[in-house]
Amino acid sequence: MSVHLPSHHPQPQQGAERLMLAVAGIGLLPLLLLALVAVLALTEPRFLGTANLLNILRSASVLAVVASGQMLVLIVGGFDLSVGAVVALSSTVGATAMAGAAASGVSPALAITVGCAAGLGAGALVGLVNGLCVAVLKVSPFMVTLGTMSAASGVALLLTNGIPVYGLPDGFVTGFGRAVWLGLPSALVVSLILLGVVAVLQRHTLAGPALRAVGGNVQAARVSGVAVRGWTVSAYVGCSLLAALTGLLLTARIGSGQASLGGLNMTMESIATAVIAGVSLRGGAGRVEMVALGAVFLAVISNAMNLSRVDSKAQLVVLGVILIAAVALDELGKRRRVRV
Repeated sequence: MSVHLPSHHPQPQQGAERLMLAVAGIGLLPLLLLALVAVLALTEPRFLGTANLLNILRSASVLAVVASGQMLVLIVGGFDLSVGAVVALSSTVGATAMAGAAASGVSPALAITVGCAAGLGAGALVGLVNGLCVAVLKVSPFMVTLGTMSAASGVALLLTNGIPVYGLPDGFVTGFGRAVWLGLPSALVVSLILLGVVAVLQRHTLAGPALRAVGGNVQAARVSGVAVRGWTVSAYVGCSLLAALTGLLLTARIGSGQASLGGLNMTMESIATAVIAGVSLRGGAGRVEMVALGAVFLAVISNAMNLSRVDSKAQLVVLGVILIAAVALDELGKRRRVRV
């Protein structure tokens, strides 16, 4: 009598599950980024040029700082439409104060300090208004940040009449904004430091678990003793401060304060970067290192389109498609987790 032994050949479904587990362990974003870089390296000779790579990293570093602030707000279950306007506001306020201080005859160091403090203060004020309205008055984040976006843009235009603000100290522009540190643009080095600070706050302080608790389940967070209002306000203030820092970095690089910096495009890019990086639109999840990778991913796509001379209007279409796809994937992932 023959005995049929059970087959030990792996089933196709098991192989697919193992592949999905492997992708989940590494993350889809790093794999997509590697594939994109490999394709561009093979098809575009200019892509791997030193100047082009530095340009990508410079663009990604600025976007990563803004997107990391957007991540903080998304983690607590909100979002911020005003970040692009805050970039412009901090640029114009900071440049106006800096140029005025320099013209009054004070030392360049003091003028730079006054300008930076003014720019950061303006950003913090916007974040405080956003946070208090959302956390205390229970106003929709969409309406609040839409209103502050309009107000911040209006103030930036009123300050400058749409004309760039010049007269910044040379130490701020050539000595900082256009400087090269350790072979890298200064903006890239500063952005890496800022991202490192956010990572430390997320992983090694109370801020990380507190923000995730607020975004994950507000009622459970209150029962656990988490100061929901305080952490929500802190998230919005932190988001605006990072946007204001971005505005100052851009101001130092271009050598003038401009109301045209940032804008709606930067707001869209910050949200797209965060969602691509796995920051949940429902709150409670997000990692700054993945946000940095998301910024590099978008910067590489933008650079590829520029090298291919794709029209800027078409680039907006591509950004919109990427944002829709990222939101759809986030929703599918949420549904799958609920079923499990």
